[in-house]
Amino acid sequence: MTRGRVICEREGVVARVLFSNPGAHNALTHEMWLELRDHCTGLADDSDIRVVVFRGEGGKAFVSGTDISGFASFTSGADGLAYERGIDDCMAAVDALPMATIAVIDGWAVGGGLNIASACDFRLATPTARFGSPLGRTIGNCLSMSSYARIVSAIGAAAARRMLLLGEMLSAQELLGSGFLYRVVDSSQLEDELKSLCGLAAANAPLTTGVTKEALRRWRNGNLPAIDDLIELVYGSADFKLGVRNFLAGNRAPPDWSGS
Repeated sequence: MTRGRVICEREGVVARVLFSNPGAHNALTHEMWLELRDHCTGLADDSDIRVVVFRGEGGKAFVSGTDISGFASFTSGADGLAYERGIDDCMAAVDALPMATIAVIDGWAVGGGLNIASACDFRLATPTARFGSPLGRTIGNCLSMSSYARIVSAIGAAAARRMLLLGEMLSAQELLGSGFLYRVVDSSQLEDELKSLCGLAAANAPLTTGVTKEALRRWRNGNLPAIDDLIELVYGSADFKLGVRNFLAGNRAPPDWSGS
């Protein structure tokens, strides 16, 4: 896994956050997750910014997932619990942005990419965009409760079940009708569509936007149950260790899961 970077640039009232790890289809390393958190924390305090745009470099992926090489050193479910808490910390910084957020998806939005896209207020996609979180077909891990809630709230329970329980990758056209995507446009029209959407969002009263976002965040997260026991069960399992070994060996076929 190459190091990768998360780059943040400001242009007037718009900030652009770029996931730059094209050699790995913009998969996020641990350092990139921390860079994302720190950029979002800084942007949250910038009263000049009205819109934040998230995008992947290279035109083939938004974010294709997370670098899982560190999972090979996990020895117990407690390691998985600590990992999910770390992801929650980074995602909370995205959730806390008080200005409108837009994800531009050209290519794959998988795993962590789906999570980040789900955290955004609006999503623009090209016809080639694909979305999924095939945990049960790859490494056999799970998500935190807040990540489940974020994805289901944005994408809907039926589509989330197809991704999480069947390992399906859903197309942009399949998700357009659900409201998950604001528009699906050809690559040649993407910049014009993005400029128009940024203009609409930037024209809104910033306090109205911030208060509305915070109210919706509190509504979504207000009564989430604790699932630490479930996370530890999965990350401490033999199946998880098997899935990690299988994936790091380059075998993309699902392992022979034992359920233990």
